[in-house]
Order: sequence, then C-alpha cells, then structure tokens
Amino acid sequence: MKLRFAMTVLLAALALSSHDAFAAPLTMQEAIAKVQHETGGKVLSAETKTQGTKTIYRIKLLTRGGQVKIVEVPAN
Repeated sequence: MKLRFAMTVLLAALALSSHDAFAAPLTMQEAIAKVQHETGGKVLSAETKTQGTKTIYRIKLLTRGGQVKIVEVPAN
C-alpha cells in the first residue's frame, strides 16, 4: 500500500514538472511579444536559428536606455 502511494506521488510530481515539455512551441510573434512585454524595448529585427533539433528566435531590440540588445528565446 505504501509503495502504491509513493509511486502515485512520484508520477504526479513527474507529470507536473514536465508540463512544459507538452506545451505547444512558441511562434516568432509570441516570442517577440514576450520580449517586448518583459523589456519594454522596441524590436528592431527577429530571425529564426536552428541548433541541432532546437529552434531559437534571435531578437534584436532597442532598450528604453538606448542600448541595442540581442535576446535569444527558445521556441520549445
């Protein structure tokens, strides 16, 4: 009985911790909106990069302080 309870708790913890693994990949528009919201900067350009099987959005933005920054956002 204790083993069954322990296995149930373990499986529930794994399911909750890996929720992001089942989430839909981020689109470039979603990545841009996320960066704009988090930084308050103006997006200058955005491009998609592939590293192996991973997709990364490389977003160049102008910060409120006038600096140009590059932010990389994983798609998945």
